[in-house]
Amino acid sequence: MNYTEVKEFRVLLFSNINGCKSPIIFAFCFIYLVGVLMNLTIFTLICADSHLHTPMYLFLCNLSFVDICYTTVTIPKLLAMLLSGHNTMLFTQCTIQMFILFMLATTEALLLLIMAYDRYVAICNPLRYHQLLSKKMCFLFISLAWLCGSLNSSQLTISAAKMSYCNSNTIHSFYCDIKALKNIACGGMEILQSIIYINAVFLGLLPFLGSLTSYTKIVKIVLSINSSEGRRKAFSTCSSHLTVIIIFYWTGTTVFMIPPSKQYCVLEQVFTVLYTTIIPMLNPLIYSLKNKDVKCAMGRLLGMKTVQKFHSHIQS
Repeated sequence: MNYTEVKEFRVLLFSNINGCKSPIIFAFCFIYLVGVLMNLTIFTLICADSHLHTPMYLFLCNLSFVDICYTTVTIPKLLAMLLSGHNTMLFTQCTIQMFILFMLATTEALLLLIMAYDRYVAICNPLRYHQLLSKKMCFLFISLAWLCGSLNSSQLTISAAKMSYCNSNTIHSFYCDIKALKNIACGGMEILQSIIYINAVFLGLLPFLGSLTSYTKIVKIVLSINSSEGRRKAFSTCSSHLTVIIIFYWTGTTVFMIPPSKQYCVLEQVFTVLYTTIIPMLNPLIYSLKNKDVKCAMGRLLGMKTVQKFHSHIQS
């Protein structure tokens, strides 16, 4: 079998794009700007407001940063290809994009697990909350999440870069997706396949089961609370995070479970867009809509700016 050295990939963006390029460009511009603005708002509020300097919001701050990076790695490059018409990506660019995306996806999965543990300790063991989740422990958890993300991404990216390609350099995705690259590869996939299976278990299934176990115990504790108001407050503190976990794992699993077939091409593209662009945009909305602390922080920040403008106007 003749292997060819691939220097660049042709990116097949979307099926039947002719005639609807402008709406697609507008839609992705909107998704990117709203997603970055919302996540940046959450990130800024948590950093600026001392009332939000707690473990839960420290983890949420990191999650917002991950989501900003996630969309920034994919959407601007997609828009550049749509606007220029040059649907190509150098092998080096593809490798760098893969590394960053793998790192962010791994880090996000671990952050969601850490946040589930945070909610478990807060509700099931509140007296030891500040002991188990001290500032030192929080930074340790976050550092481990980013370190594991970097190491895991390095292994995956190096293994993916060693794959060989025979007849095609066209990837059926709008970014450098490992699944799309595997579909056109014809050699060097053995080690990568093993790493993917290990990832599926240790960075997919186990974190999900860990989060599920935490919430199972939380539900048992909450249901034992006599006060209906107490149960409502306890559930409200967990509902946002549980929603994010379900959406994250549901869309991610669906993308990788869809078989590589023309019959499911459109479905795979829809879920890929959901997983890589829509979910990072929805995360801050899910967390902020029902979160009184975030709303109060926003009110304090806006109130402070209004007062400052009022004083500056009087002085002038």
